[in-house]
Amino acid sequence: MATIERKANARWTGDLRNGKGTLSSGSGVLQETPYSFHTRFEDAPGTNPEELLAAAHSGCFTMQLSALLAADGHPARLLATDATCVMEPDGAGFKITKMKLMVRGSVDGLDPAGFEAQVTKAAEMCPLSQIMKGNVEIEHEAVLEN
Repeated sequence: MATIERKANARWTGDLRNGKGTLSSGSGVLQETPYSFHTRFEDAPGTNPEELLAAAHSGCFTMQLSALLAADGHPARLLATDATCVMEPDGAGFKITKMKLMVRGSVDGLDPAGFEAQVTKAAEMCPLSQIMKGNVEIEHEAVLEN
């Protein structure tokens, strides 16, 4: 498989607290999506980098888990992963300290221990988990719902 490159961009005007920005992606899924201090540190409408990281990680992890389950002869009927990105104060700034992955799966022919083993493996192999390794604690919870 060839090297994969994906692009996105950010535009920002103003200072941190009162400024505002937009995020766009090469695919067009994000098109001048608003973000700001208020979307990041409060609950204003719009997105923020941590929400996007959680979405990316849940998607990447779920695809990895799907591939592992299928390769093991247990293709999933359904996988649903909720990701929570935890950011905490760190000195004068903030640091992402934890990513919590909660995955629910419907997988025929697999018991809860087997599902947990595949979830653990997927959490280690997922490319986004790999870039966080050593910097961000990754927790996962697996629930098999057959």
